[in-house]
Amino acid sequence: MQLKNGLIYLLTILCIYGCSKPIEKSGNGQIIPIPEQQVFEDGYFTITNQTGIQFDKEFEIAGNFLKDYIHTGSGLALGSGTDIRFTKEPALDTEEAYSLEISATAIEIKAATAQGAFYAVQSLRQLMPAELEDGSYLDKAITISNTRIKDRPVFSYRGMHLDVARHMFPVSFIKKYIDALALLKFNNFHWHLTDDQGWRVEIKRYPKLQEIAAYRNETQIGFFNTKPHQVINETYGGYYTQEEIKELVAYAKARFITIIPEIELPGHALSALAAYPELSCNGTPLQVATTDGVFDDIFCVKAETFRFLEGVFDEIVDLFPGQYIHIGGDAAPKTRWKNCTTCQNTMKEQGLTNTVELQSYFVSKIAQYLHAKGRQIIGWDATLNSKLAPDDIVMTWRGPEGALAPAAKNQDVIVTSKAHTYFNRYQSETPNEPLAFGGYVPLKKVYQFNPLPATLSAQDAGRVLGAQGIVWTQYTVNAEQLEYMVFPRAIGLAEALWSHEKHKNYDNFVSRLSSFHDRLDFLKINYANHLHQLKGHMVTKDKQSIYELQKQTDSTVIRYTLDGSIPNMKSKLYNNGIPITKNSIITAAIFDKTRRLGPLFTETIQWHQAIGKDIILDVQPHHAYPGMGSDGLINGVLGNSNRYRDNEWLGFFGEDVEITIDLDVPTTINAIAMRFHNGKKQLAYAPKKVEIELDNKTIFEIDIPESNESVVPVVFEKNYTTRFITIRIPNFGKIPEGSLGEGSLAWTFIDEIQVN
Repeated sequence: MQLKNGLIYLLTILCIYGCSKPIEKSGNGQIIPIPEQQVFEDGYFTITNQTGIQFDKEFEIAGNFLKDYIHTGSGLALGSGTDIRFTKEPALDTEEAYSLEISATAIEIKAATAQGAFYAVQSLRQLMPAELEDGSYLDKAITISNTRIKDRPVFSYRGMHLDVARHMFPVSFIKKYIDALALLKFNNFHWHLTDDQGWRVEIKRYPKLQEIAAYRNETQIGFFNTKPHQVINETYGGYYTQEEIKELVAYAKARFITIIPEIELPGHALSALAAYPELSCNGTPLQVATTDGVFDDIFCVKAETFRFLEGVFDEIVDLFPGQYIHIGGDAAPKTRWKNCTTCQNTMKEQGLTNTVELQSYFVSKIAQYLHAKGRQIIGWDATLNSKLAPDDIVMTWRGPEGALAPAAKNQDVIVTSKAHTYFNRYQSETPNEPLAFGGYVPLKKVYQFNPLPATLSAQDAGRVLGAQGIVWTQYTVNAEQLEYMVFPRAIGLAEALWSHEKHKNYDNFVSRLSSFHDRLDFLKINYANHLHQLKGHMVTKDKQSIYELQKQTDSTVIRYTLDGSIPNMKSKLYNNGIPITKNSIITAAIFDKTRRLGPLFTETIQWHQAIGKDIILDVQPHHAYPGMGSDGLINGVLGNSNRYRDNEWLGFFGEDVEITIDLDVPTTINAIAMRFHNGKKQLAYAPKKVEIELDNKTIFEIDIPESNESVVPVVFEKNYTTRFITIRIPNFGKIPEGSLGEGSLAWTFIDEIQVN
């Protein structure tokens, strides 16, 4: 054996120094998520047709995955032997931990469980050439750099969500999605199967769910707030058969991913009520929703409803053997319940004082039924008001701070965050991005996400199981667009949840991601590539307005023009800022030594008299929507009309705002213009009026007509000489009854105040 190993080592050394081509085809040693420990060593291990593999039955899934991956990717067939071996290591302290040791003579994977061994294989996979992903690797050997890795995750729950109710995706794509999650060491797939716009799971006991609830007459396109709605006037829908679901559950299980089904209740149920209107409060005919939104018709609180849902869950439990069933529990308007005799009688019988308690009663009954079936529930924030079992989980969309209330009640929590993990939102500020839900969640923000609230005690921190990315599909119509929205943000989230804080560094991640793009290319994943994309903003320095550009990579340069023309290798080289003194169209791009990289960056500066002047706000914008701060209101840059979460919009929650601009000296002005975001779905309302005071003495009041437009412009025209401009913006007040967020104070969003 020693002689054999010595010969193998000698041949390996000769190949390393004499056969350059295999070395060029080796992986680059960079792994995502970054391991807890990784030590690189000299030399390579070489896989050939003579390489053997050994694993016990416990490690069959990981071992066979590796054999199939190598054979499919390169044509090499691993035989029996100990060159690549799996070893049981009970001392590893978690079921997902592993060690991976690659030397010139062997690859050894150690794990306490089959799951840990599988994750070791995913890391080993990333150390191999990316061409193996699509079978295009044509060399006769695979070389892998010697390295030693010890690894384990920080959070036990690492999930990705997918809404198939709004738009449906074929079984083949769901498998591709699961494969990508497995590569990134996610372990849960939250499958949103039912909503107002469609029912996607076959329930044999209730055939109308397949015949009626699974199809809608037309589909909204364009923004929900755009009125009238634009639609595609054709039937849309479908559902996954029980055989397809069983196939997908088994497929995911073989990759150590648990599929968690979500059946929404008591709200988001319009598709089910269209099939069985007797389960609504009115009992009148209904249609599957054709637009986005929150609808008043929800499940009625009566015996027939509970019998129906129990029948549904009887089949769901058989289809999905995992521990958890997600039951939604949010966005349930109480309008119908307040006027429903049956619901009011139930409240009296149960001693309930309001419809919020009635919703808790509804959710608790379903939870108890599932508990009797041996399952635990996951529900959105609203379920915290219900009677939950100790093992039930609250999933909060409010971000890390949303974990505080469940943890205080000794309830486990999974954190999602509209500001960090909602991948249906924009990831770039470039104007050619595909239509998205609104808001701005760039890759860096995802990567820096930490599910643990800063104020959570060490004792309660254990209640935060982890987090997941959310993908609502109102505006995501096909698989190609879905991949663009999810990747690479899901890659950033994978590292945020798996890797230890001390090892996380965004610049290092970007470097590894740039190499990882090659693997995504071979996997034919349509990822968004913003690594060579510029960001810019206006700053004021010593009363001078400077436009600053930022890039993510150090080995490149920026070239720009100021007249809107496309920059080239001869264009001006960016250094430390661009002085701005007039209307300008900045067009810039990143270049290496030979060519332009990435997309063009364009910013239009509308010069006006307040740019660079002093500005004072009597209240500060909300921490969730700070924009560029007060200076951003007079920087000459308009916010994106469709994305209120870009850096130009400042958001104020429920507060009156007073803004004072000092023009330094008395200045003749002709007009003051401003804009307000008016997105009812984001609980944002333009004010009903604004008040403008000039030179601390003359006050003008401007009434603002009610509008359904997403952006409401306000223009005040007056020839006047003044030094000080004070603008008072009263908050809209409480959101009207019947509207989303009724009774809550409205948000005020403003982007630019132009003084001409």
